[in-house]
Amino acid sequence: MTDIPVEVSVNGRRYTAAVEPRLTLADYLRERCGLTGTHLGCEHGACGACTVLLDGQAVRSCLVFAVQVDGQEVTTVEGIADDNGELSPVQAAMRDCHGLQCGFCTPGFVTSITALLRDNPTPSDDEIREGLSGNFCRCTGYQGIINAVKQAAANMA
Repeated sequence: MTDIPVEVSVNGRRYTAAVEPRLTLADYLRERCGLTGTHLGCEHGACGACTVLLDGQAVRSCLVFAVQVDGQEVTTVEGIADDNGELSPVQAAMRDCHGLQCGFCTPGFVTSITALLRDNPTPSDDEIREGLSGNFCRCTGYQGIINAVKQAAANMA
């Protein structure tokens, strides 16, 4: 297989590599960019652990090939915090509301919530549940996550 050159902006930094056409964006981020905050759970797009923002839209990075994002902007959980390391309102709310336990699903939730609140700054409980329906958590029971979305929305208003 012939490698294909890919240039992607990830969290504001340019990455260039020649990759196999079958390399997923998740593997590209973890292996080529050294950004291991994007977690791989099911590798079928069902769990949401690998969710990143692609040109601002939440996508499952295990279902996208790296060659498909050539020239685009990717934001991972590492790029959600401020440049000085201060947590985003979503990250702070997840911490404050105990929206995480083991932390495996947290990066996917943080990126999904970030996109949700950007598109809908005052979501109802049903809209929150719908917006996060593609992310699975096996530890928290979801109430802390829902509370975190509400707190983040209030803090961002």
